[in-house]
Amino acid sequence: MRTDWTREEITALFDLPFNDLMFEAQSVHRANFPRNEVQLSTLLSIKTGGCPEDCGYCSQSKDAESGVKATKLMDVQAVLQAAAQAKDHGSGRFCMGAAWRNPKDKDIPKLAAMIKGVREMGMETCMTLGMLTPSQARALADAGLDYYNHNIDTAPENYANVITTRTFEDRMETLENVRSAGINVCCGGIVGMGETRADRIGFIHALATMPHPESVPINALVPVKGTVLGDMLADTPLAKIDEIEFVRTVAVARITMPQSMVRLSAGRESMSESCQALCFMAGANSIFTGDKLLTAPNAGDDKDSALLSKLGMKAMASQPLGALEAAE
Repeated sequence: MRTDWTREEITALFDLPFNDLMFEAQSVHRANFPRNEVQLSTLLSIKTGGCPEDCGYCSQSKDAESGVKATKLMDVQAVLQAAAQAKDHGSGRFCMGAAWRNPKDKDIPKLAAMIKGVREMGMETCMTLGMLTPSQARALADAGLDYYNHNIDTAPENYANVITTRTFEDRMETLENVRSAGINVCCGGIVGMGETRADRIGFIHALATMPHPESVPINALVPVKGTVLGDMLADTPLAKIDEIEFVRTVAVARITMPQSMVRLSAGRESMSESCQALCFMAGANSIFTGDKLLTAPNAGDDKDSALLSKLGMKAMASQPLGALEAAE
């Protein structure tokens, strides 16, 4: 896969007439994935709130006045019960998120038990726990973790406008630790944070010029009152990204990263059905199901089922193999 995309090439894709961009994106999608199929994933917050980071979009930051209460790491059995319920509702991947800057070594055995339990159900596993050391990444790999999510959030040049408690380079270091441990990478970001198109171009460029993440979540900002960006954007036209521009971002991600799962993630609950349909046409082939994404609302199983039925789409019958299974 190409990792030598230039910003000029990505700019040219964004500038294509919309129909031409959609045709190109759908052509790339069909060359690499089954048509009319979408991967269903479920995301659970296994440790909520109290995070020491100052991410401007996040209701779980200790600096946010969002009303989110800090909790301890969930018990293994409670997590496995949630995973079993998600599987019953059709999910093939179970994602577990903890509001940490980084996990402590003492937490790893409990996390490993969660991974092993979910995998025994026949589901793919994904975790997002903040920054990881090489030894922590290896321990999660040994437990069988299929994917690790660590988003770059935005373009490198816009990063400091969103987060100040860690750097873009810190993010890249964790991604390298995850790859070196043999875990698939889930890495994307958020649009609609008041960034320019040039920032969105820089965001896609950063993703498309690294070893392509096996999964690329594209989130639309959900402005939460009490967060820096939520308070800044809630009453402005920037609070919600233009739907056509959002679809363009999805399409360019599909074209530049043809074999990555492109996940339509946060913000879907406020998107029209037409916008979501265009995102699928643009090459999105993964969604989060359920009523909640960590602390943000989500579309819900019933709405998703109705939409997929209306579009003649179905859940992927077989999920892509995780890194460890693929190696066996």
